[in-house]
Amino acid sequence: MLELAQVTSRDVVYDLGCGDGRIVIAAVVRYGARGVCVDIDPQRIAESRENARRAGVEERIRFMTEDLFTTDLGGASVVTLFLSPEFNDRLRPKLLRELKPGARIVSHYHGMTNWTAHAILHVGERTIFLWQL
Repeated sequence: MLELAQVTSRDVVYDLGCGDGRIVIAAVVRYGARGVCVDIDPQRIAESRENARRAGVEERIRFMTEDLFTTDLGGASVVTLFLSPEFNDRLRPKLLRELKPGARIVSHYHGMTNWTAHAILHVGERTIFLWQL
């Protein structure tokens, strides 16, 4: 996902529904990006914070226990998603409204209805979609 989005050290990567934080942690470790982990479940945020601490990158990541539909996305240059098709479609207007031109959106496994991806990568049985604003 990060490779398809061409993440660099200039990026701020938001992972909506971050789970254990592995995507944001990888963006920070591999590419020198900064990151934001967003999850509604405080347990997942605690887990992602601990994983970032173990990786030595906790200070480069913000951790937010929030509903992804209310989180301000204005600071993101890359947004990563591994949500359901329904959540992706519900999130699309917010992405279009809040992200700046040039921002990239990467979705693991699910596309978005009536929005043609700029690139699609097939990795085994998985599909990764990329949109750029």
